Amino acid sequence: MSKLKILIVDDEPDIRALVAEILADEGYEVALADSAEQARIARRANKPDLVLLDIWMPGTDGISLLREWSSSGLAFPVIMMSGHGNVETAVEATRLGAYDFIEKPLSLAKLLLTVNRALEADQLRQENLKLKKRLPDPIDPVGSSKLTLALKAQIERIAAHESAVLMTGEAGSGKETFARYLHAKSARAQRSFVEVDAGAIARENASRELFGVEDGSDVRHGLLEQASGGVLFIDELLDLSDELQMRLCAAIDRRSFLRVNGTLPVTIDLRVIAASCHDLTLAVSQGRLRQDLFYLLNVVPVRVPSLSERPDDVADLLRYFADYFSLRDKLPFREFPIAAQNRLRQHTWPGNVRELKNLVQRLLILGGAGQVSVEEIELAVGATRLSATAANEIDLALPLREAREQFEKLYLLKQIKAADGSVAKLAKAVGLERTHLYRKLKALGLESKAEE
Repeated sequence: MSKLKILIVDDEPDIRALVAEILADEGYEVALADSAEQARIARRANKPDLVLLDIWMPGTDGISLLREWSSSGLAFPVIMMSGHGNVETAVEATRLGAYDFIEKPLSLAKLLLTVNRALEADQLRQENLKLKKRLPDPIDPVGSSKLTLALKAQIERIAAHESAVLMTGEAGSGKETFARYLHAKSARAQRSFVEVDAGAIARENASRELFGVEDGSDVRHGLLEQASGGVLFIDELLDLSDELQMRLCAAIDRRSFLRVNGTLPVTIDLRVIAASCHDLTLAVSQGRLRQDLFYLLNVVPVRVPSLSERPDDVADLLRYFADYFSLRDKLPFREFPIAAQNRLRQHTWPGNVRELKNLVQRLLILGGAGQVSVEEIELAVGATRLSATAANEIDLALPLREAREQFEKLYLLKQIKAADGSVAKLAKAVGLERTHLYRKLKALGLESKAEE
């Protein structure tokens, strides 16, 4: 692995030599320059990973050189050095993009600490840029109902501020989509949007995932650091353990934290958007959510309405997801006529937008070309109702294998009835190849109920 390159720009030979020796001992490749002109030459010859730049030099001073580099975009962190610095100079250097400002005589311990932090921050910035290139651009929440338009307007107002936001709403209602919309409308839009899927993080690894870990000289950046400068979206707060809630609360409040095995605080600058489908006030009273974390995040509460509250969005969502799956999965595009739209507007949507999305995908996969019929929708909605109520009809005390067989039998009995006993229609409705379906029916003792 190639060494990181550091360019030292200072007109004092003793300082150049001392700093170069220290950095070389730390494993860095060091280049030297005694003036702005030499620094320009060194930069052109070999782009540094970091620059230590003296302010007061003969000819072109360090601030002027920094301004020159900033005008074309800084591709590396710059740390300013000066024995005659003042607040105005430090502010100007920061405005021009300098990472930090250290005073002479140099404290070598502080110098090394600042260099390490600057390089870590730049590495994190580059990783975020790569991540953003892989992710799709945020999409606007789909829908033209009064509730959706009012919510989008509210979020656009909130986006102008930096306060924490707590989104609540039923599962599948689109909380993450509205969170991404808030991010896209904010001053942090060009920075990272990092999601913490609390339920998907293994408890034994959660601290490392969130806060990062230090192992000697090796540092792994956690999700909080990856989000620094942008937005941290925490999906389902109640899936975080009490210990993680406590550490997260302290990190957000202090804007700093310690990595696992770390000894020095890591400073962060981020906006937090949290989401939950639960009654968090009740969760606080039950001790499942820390009160201090709740009040820290509940600065601006936002309620995302369920899809059943905004049926006027159904037609827009149907068109959107038909296009989406047609483009992404190369499925045949199908139109939803007015009759089909009206039938789905009347559906209660217990699974909200997520349920509608899955329904559209199923109809595109199982249906042929042409418009979606009301009959197809009735079958699809019937299967959805079954999946939502089957748990109430199955003995949940059974072992997993027997419970699964009971569910499959119940499911196929209702599908056989909907298909009027036709195996051809049944195979199409349940998405199974006919030979496999025959074996499944025989194993469950249902072959006599279905006919060719």
